[in-house]
Amino acid sequence: MKILIKNGTIVNASGEMQGDILIGDGLIQQIAKEINAERIKPDRVIDASQRLVIPGGIDPHVHMHLPTGAGYSSDDFFSGSKAALAGGTTTLIDFVTPKRGESLTGALKSRQKEAASCRTDYSFHVSPVEWRDTTAEEMHAVIKEGMTSFKIYMAYKDAIGIDVPVMERVMQNAAKRNALVTVHAETGEEVDRLRRQLAESGQTSPAAHPKSRPPHTESDAVKTAIETAKKTGCKLYVVHVSAASSVKHIREAQQDGQEVFGEACIHHLLLEDSVYEAPFSEAAPYVLSPPLRKEKDREALMGGLEDGTLQVVATDHCPFFMSQKKQGLEDFRKIANGAGGVEHRMALLYTFGVQKGHLSGSDFVNLSATNAARIFGLYPRKGVVAEGSDADLVIWDPRKTGVISARTHFQHSDFNIYEGMKTTGKAEIVIKGGRIAFRDGHFHDIPPGELLRRSCP
Repeated sequence: MKILIKNGTIVNASGEMQGDILIGDGLIQQIAKEINAERIKPDRVIDASQRLVIPGGIDPHVHMHLPTGAGYSSDDFFSGSKAALAGGTTTLIDFVTPKRGESLTGALKSRQKEAASCRTDYSFHVSPVEWRDTTAEEMHAVIKEGMTSFKIYMAYKDAIGIDVPVMERVMQNAAKRNALVTVHAETGEEVDRLRRQLAESGQTSPAAHPKSRPPHTESDAVKTAIETAKKTGCKLYVVHVSAASSVKHIREAQQDGQEVFGEACIHHLLLEDSVYEAPFSEAAPYVLSPPLRKEKDREALMGGLEDGTLQVVATDHCPFFMSQKKQGLEDFRKIANGAGGVEHRMALLYTFGVQKGHLSGSDFVNLSATNAARIFGLYPRKGVVAEGSDADLVIWDPRKTGVISARTHFQHSDFNIYEGMKTTGKAEIVIKGGRIAFRDGHFHDIPPGELLRRSCP
């Protein structure tokens, strides 16, 4: 099918232009000031007047069908990817997290089967959760499979977390092959100790959650991860940066010439920790890690986006049902840890970034798509409106307003942490692989997405 998009404002990270776009065979075939529809004879013409045409969003931090002590996260790959498409995101990067004793290659094969119903394109970060005699060989094997980024956890030491010596070995082996290591940076032992002390002292409500993970538990771990990455020559990407002091450490490393990237999540940009003081049913939805922070931390995150210290806005999408949150009614440590956001990331970033004057349209594209494509080895196939790139495009109406609500969202959850937030800017038409996937609030029938095998940039 050939689709001709007419009269749009084409926005890339490098700038804007008025023009037309011809799509065919799943690719962007032509971009010009004007393309003659009579000569081309497309199957469909879309008038994008007064709209932006932008690359499909890339969310490099989601957790679909994640097993937890409270049950699986409530979005599987089918429902979660549809929610992503509704919000303008056409590519997801999820995670492969083996059990201890399980090979990285075996866990990757299992995760690929779980993701078979995904309607966006998708890829994976792979998590070494221990160091065994075969780990280096397994890391090399998954890199050859095109999974060129690894995720390590400095928290959750009783399950998937690793200590600094193991982190160093992972980074050494990643650096040998120019692979990237992403890090969940929290001082795991200290967090575990604080959680235990708070519970033993009778502080069991959601208000104890941010007390158990104060900002320094993140920033101290960020500092350690940066030092270890420098020692090993490894490229480092810090996920869900939430604390002002973490932004400072990342900025200083970058100024020192180190290849360190930073990611902000939309909830840390917009929400504050006062929500934890509410009654359980109102506070529990916001239990996620790292926790929400103070106004000064939010300001530091936005400043980091503005000056380029932080390159990506993601979601850490991991929704649950309230029944799963209520498993921690008597103990905050048992509250299902996470929240959804993949559907709302782009509208919220546009509303509170672009509309508020913090970001330009090109910044919006950079933070929602282009930088992630560059960092994770998908560019220029993804993340840019360019001839030869995949026809993953969003026709964005910058005037369209909305109100976020659990009554109308597509994610599979009975609450929404952005409930009642008003947005300006909306994905009117989402084109995935040259097909219309979502239009005017309705999904179209599209095939499953492709497993993306990535390069080491």
